[in-house]
Amino acid sequence: MTIEEAQHTVDQWITTTGVRYFNELTNMAMLTEEVGEVARIIARQYGEQSFKESDKDKVLADELADVLFVVICLANQTGVDLTEALRRNLDKKTQRDATRHQQNEKLR
Repeated sequence: MTIEEAQHTVDQWITTTGVRYFNELTNMAMLTEEVGEVARIIARQYGEQSFKESDKDKVLADELADVLFVVICLANQTGVDLTEALRRNLDKKTQRDATRHQQNEKLR
């Protein structure tokens, strides 16, 4: 699925199954919540925290997909073409960081 297809698919789901988009502030709060769930899994799976019994059924891929879903919702409702936005963002990073990371001693 392309990013464009994902934006269309999420929009179709929202307008049929989801009834309507939550407002932007609600979606921002939901995004924060979903990112927190990703952080919780990362802290336990790759960090030093141990899993609680209530965390054991959490799947990183599912939580990352929740983050992506809400990001797509925010893009759709604010008129952002994520394909073009990502393309421009990568161009910016490429120009800005053309040699920065290769010259970073910390990355070697």
